[in-house]
Amino acid sequence: MRVTLDVSAVPPRITGAGRYVAEIARRLPDSGVSTTLVTRRDDGARWRELSPSSAVASPVAQSRLGRLAYERWMLGRSRWARDAEVWHGPHYTVPHNASVPRVVTIHDLTFFTNPEWHERAKVIYFRRAIAYSIRHAKVAVCVSEYSARQLTEVTGAALPIVVAPLGVDLSRFSRDEDGDEERFATANLSRTTPYVLFVGTAEPRKGLDVLLRAFTEVAHADPLVELWIGGLVGWGVSDLETQLRAHPFASRVRRLGFVDDAALPALYRRASVVAYPSRAEGFGLPVLEALACGAAVVTSASTVMAEVAGDAASLVAAGDSDGLANAVLSALVAPTAARERNARRARERAEVFTWDACVAAHVRAYDLARGA
Repeated sequence: MRVTLDVSAVPPRITGAGRYVAEIARRLPDSGVSTTLVTRRDDGARWRELSPSSAVASPVAQSRLGRLAYERWMLGRSRWARDAEVWHGPHYTVPHNASVPRVVTIHDLTFFTNPEWHERAKVIYFRRAIAYSIRHAKVAVCVSEYSARQLTEVTGAALPIVVAPLGVDLSRFSRDEDGDEERFATANLSRTTPYVLFVGTAEPRKGLDVLLRAFTEVAHADPLVELWIGGLVGWGVSDLETQLRAHPFASRVRRLGFVDDAALPALYRRASVVAYPSRAEGFGLPVLEALACGAAVVTSASTVMAEVAGDAASLVAAGDSDGLANAVLSALVAPTAARERNARRARERAEVFTWDACVAAHVRAYDLARGA
């Protein structure tokens, strides 16, 4: 089977949905899929290194506007589309004017359900793009049962949907602390300070405002614990910056910026608590990665994160800062034996999710799209 995978939207610093695309691209050739990766003009070398068994084509314009225009009007008629049996758009969109069967991944429906969480231009673009994709794609891939239900409920999509939960590298994200001391020293991080960890791009839906309010209570109760915030700065953060400057325990809030792949598992392993109070996600990969490391996780009830975590995390209503503070404090004072039991349960839950299973679900979607 010949599949062309559009990876042109993945930024140089890979997070979230970009991690999903990278892992699929890396593994598809080993699943018997002849894979061509379509990249931006300046990005081919990265993808050749990441997926050496894939063919790489780099025709896409480097600017966002140029990339979107090229995808819409040119890619569908390109030789990379003509030579493929299936085209996969892994980030909501598919090219227009294509005769090749198309598969599209829909991560979440928040552009429809909560447009206030996104920049207005993105809401307009992605609503139109998703509407086009579900009309013209043969199959949709959703990364969770939660998103699959929403896709049908919100858009009335009638096309087949294949659910392909994301995975985690269980060898890298593990409970093995060997080398963590060195990683912390290299990153200039304290190896003795207890900390609550958040990892994710700062934007309105992530719940960082809730976490900062909760941390006021946590810091009052615990004179040593700090809040470490890892991740890129997204959009709509002016209120968050004001909240940070005025925070009564601002000196105990540490902003780590983007966390590279080498340091991330160590940060999860050594965290006293991993807090992920996002209001909504398509999957919530940081929750799974933290569970794989045996971390004590607190995340949002009635969201996809609850679906991912099962009974291996503490669940709090999204937006409930008091509930979040209480859950974090409970985790901080849990006895050693209880923490060990919870760590084992977290790891067992994470082992349900593998990238190989995710790729296998994609192969089923491609087979369905080409009528096999």
